[in-house]
Parts: sequence; C-alpha cells; structure tokens
Amino acid sequence: MRDRTDHPSADEIYLDVRKKDNRISRGTVYRNLSILARNREISHVKVPTADRYDLRSDHHYHMFCIACDSVFDAPISYQIDYDTQVENETGFQIQRHRMVFEGLCPSCRAKSEAPEEE
Repeated sequence: MRDRTDHPSADEIYLDVRKKDNRISRGTVYRNLSILARNREISHVKVPTADRYDLRSDHHYHMFCIACDSVFDAPISYQIDYDTQVENETGFQIQRHRMVFEGLCPSCRAKSEAPEEE
C-alpha cells in the first residue's frame, strides 16, 4: 500500500505484492487489507466497479471517473456537521459518512469533448 499513491483495488495490490513474493495468496492480501481498514490504518473506498483502498485514513471524500474507473481525492473538506445533524435528528450514533462524486475526470472529459476525426 505504501508504494501506491493512487486508489488501487485489492487485485492491483495483490499483483504488486505477488511481484515481490510469488507465494502470497490472494486471500492473504484481502484479509490484510480488511484488517488494515478495520484498524483505520488505510481507508476502504467503495466505488461502483470495485472496492479500492487509500493510504489516507483521515475522513475525506472521493471522486470516481465513470469512464476510466479512476479514483481521486476530492478537494473539499469533510463536513462533520452532516454527522452531527443526522445524529441529532435520529439518535443514531454516527461514526462517519462517505461521499463519492461520480463523473468524468479531466482526461476522459477532454476525450469526450474532442471532435471526432473522419
């Protein structure tokens, strides 16, 4: 995980680890990612195509490109007020909320807006 600055899937991490130790099993990687996320040492990011992982463990939002499946950190601050408001109105004890913005990343947007060549 520490070698990745993007938001890799468990399979991508497995393939990276496999290059260093070809005896590692997929199950071992998945279990360890689950433990790291549960212990809040990494973040588990849920997006439409495949769950991803993030070395950042602080509360923050993500953006998901619907064309290339890339995941990025959103450049806005976590809104703790949402947690407080929902907790106050429902009595539910809120630990955190997650938000993923979906759309086209700048690269895919540029490709979609480019005139077609004939």
